[in-house]
Amino acid sequence: MPPQIPFIIANEGCERFSFYGMRNILTVFLMSSLLLAVPEHLRKGEAKEVFHTFVIGVYFFPLLGGWLADRFFGKYRTILWLSLVYCAGHACLAIFESSIKGFYTGLFLIALGSGGIKPLVSSFIGDQFDKSNRSLAQKVFDAFYWIINFGSFFASLLMPIFLDKFGASVAFGIPGVLMAIATLCFWSGRKKYVHLPPTAKNPHGFLPVVRTALGAGPQGKALAGLGLVLSLGALALTPQIGIVAALCLVLVLSLGLAGIGAWIQLERARAVHPAEAVDGVRAVLRLLVLFALVTPFWSLFDQKASTWVLQADQMVKPEWFKSSMMQALNPALVMILIPFNNLLLYPLLKRMGLRLTALRRMGAGIAMSGLAWIVVGGLQLWIDDKHAVSIVWQVLPYAILTLGEVLVSTTGLEFAYSQAPLAMKGVIMSFWSLSVTIGNLWVLLSNSSVKSEAVTAQIASTGLSVTAFQMFFFAGFALVAALVFALYARSYRMLNNYRA
Repeated sequence: MPPQIPFIIANEGCERFSFYGMRNILTVFLMSSLLLAVPEHLRKGEAKEVFHTFVIGVYFFPLLGGWLADRFFGKYRTILWLSLVYCAGHACLAIFESSIKGFYTGLFLIALGSGGIKPLVSSFIGDQFDKSNRSLAQKVFDAFYWIINFGSFFASLLMPIFLDKFGASVAFGIPGVLMAIATLCFWSGRKKYVHLPPTAKNPHGFLPVVRTALGAGPQGKALAGLGLVLSLGALALTPQIGIVAALCLVLVLSLGLAGIGAWIQLERARAVHPAEAVDGVRAVLRLLVLFALVTPFWSLFDQKASTWVLQADQMVKPEWFKSSMMQALNPALVMILIPFNNLLLYPLLKRMGLRLTALRRMGAGIAMSGLAWIVVGGLQLWIDDKHAVSIVWQVLPYAILTLGEVLVSTTGLEFAYSQAPLAMKGVIMSFWSLSVTIGNLWVLLSNSSVKSEAVTAQIASTGLSVTAFQMFFFAGFALVAALVFALYARSYRMLNNYRA
């Protein structure tokens, strides 16, 4: 095992405590303190919108971090500098607990710092391995994900208590201290790391090949133009859906249609670019299709910190127990399921002759998230019928969702790294993170749609509450995505893009 790995793992454990420590109390803090000026009947929707806008930022800025690392500064320096920005964001949350502008500035800096380093730390781990010891990499990625949830468990359990007993400054200040420790741990291993240099601007890189393909025929140009027109239409929806959702929709439409256009005409780029460059772009585009099909999973998963917390507020629980503390169950289950799967479940399935490939795990995980939301939707129907429902019932959907998370997220980290061309590790991991942004975009669009009187009247005609209807909608969304993912994965050709 490379001796530098413990420094990265320790950094990640502290950083994840800091992130989940503030994230898991954010909805509660917004509802109980920062947004008190918002009318009560609108406050839940406003808190969910702020929360998911923040998450969108966290998973959008990996694009910036990946680009800076791959092109200019390398992964180590980019991680270190953005970690300092991250620390400044935590300081703003602790200092400006009663100032909306100051608090939102802190959220922006945390989104920039946390998002910017997100794809780089996982790909930096991959850089420490080569083809001779690649077999150890999946174990380290599992340990990496285990320590993420170790930090998340204690943060989820303790921060709601600190918020209640000591106030927002302490509750948001402690995660800031942990982030400073994380930065120190990472810096301490600087002389042991394998440092891969940033790649020089390549005339045969991903974007030049895509531009060539788009301009090589009428279909590509037409699709790119359609993407531009639809993007302008998305911007026109800003008053209805908000600027963040509108900009994310612009990104989805422009990237999606440009990608389709490049795919259709990619073979024409062989006249300008070497065969290996064109083949590399083809591999990346095929990978991005899989990432797109994972986005519904993130729509469901991230709502456990918003929609599920708000549901827990309506449930019967001990007086000392805070609704947001329920989220500690997720990382606790992850820490149990990762060793259980690797030591017992996967070997048992292998002996039974069932080969559980990375793509099969991910498809099953997406389906599991849909099942979890069917259960939580059933609980909401129970609550809507004015029954006193114990919060203990939420254990079941948490367990199902967490099993889905382990199958999707731990597998996806190593899968994304292994499939990425050597010169695009940071950017491809950024696209993996971008799938989370798009998942949260679907949540914002769903929340915006139910503000329409026509939509709410249509939902009322079904006999369901808006909350229950949305829960079953997202369940169906994930189950359809899982089916399409499984069908597409059957033709996907696996690659091995570790360094020699």
